Amino acid sequence: MRRERISLLAHADHPIAAPLDDDSVRRLLERGVPRDGARVLDLGCGGGEWLLRALAGHPGLRAEGVDISADSLERAREAARVRGVEERLVLHHGDAGDLAASHAFDLVLSVGATHAFGGLLATLAAARAHLAPGGRILVGDGFWAREPSSEAVEMLGDLSDLPTTVDRVVADGWTPVHGHISSRRELDDYEWAWTGSLASWALDHPDDPGSAQALTTASAHRDGWLRVYRDVLGFVCLVLRPTSG
Repeated sequence: MRRERISLLAHADHPIAAPLDDDSVRRLLERGVPRDGARVLDLGCGGGEWLLRALAGHPGLRAEGVDISADSLERAREAARVRGVEERLVLHHGDAGDLAASHAFDLVLSVGATHAFGGLLATLAAARAHLAPGGRILVGDGFWAREPSSEAVEMLGDLSDLPTTVDRVVADGWTPVHGHISSRRELDDYEWAWTGSLASWALDHPDDPGSAQALTTASAHRDGWLRVYRDVLGFVCLVLRPTSG
């Protein structure tokens, strides 16, 4: 089973692919979308949930998303049709780093997708290339809330603590104008939803060729979360504006 398919199944009950509850998403979009007629781009949009919620909340907004998963984009298109916002949404199938948009955007977001660009600063560089004058970026990434074990670093990568993460963003030419640190409840709810949705699909489809792999993946993910990184991983979202220029 392809990684994209596993992710799609794992996010069935938590369409925001990050440890954020509905109220946190709403407040971040309120701070990130500068006006009703704005253009919004999501780099690594998955099922398009951020864009769908932004479109629902701003009747004049237009949105675009890009993702490598054709299945996720099809889910986004169907959800847009159901919510009546399909005419204001454009979706691109491909690598987010290769997107050549015909215009700039007032908000560029990439939450939980920095791995696709090679890290936080590389994600900000990619987002900057699409940003209109006066625009904002909404980015979400993990950080070490406590000193990690070598196993946690090997599993999740070379993250920094929260102060160092923000310092690196500021040194890169950005000013945070809003932020959100995911609560323990948000972090736990996300992991339970990820593992539970995938495991439930496997149990409901025992004859599917991918069932055994899905169940094994859910179990391994749950074990890694509970034993390796639950007590050390945090997640932060930042609304950023260019410090100058």
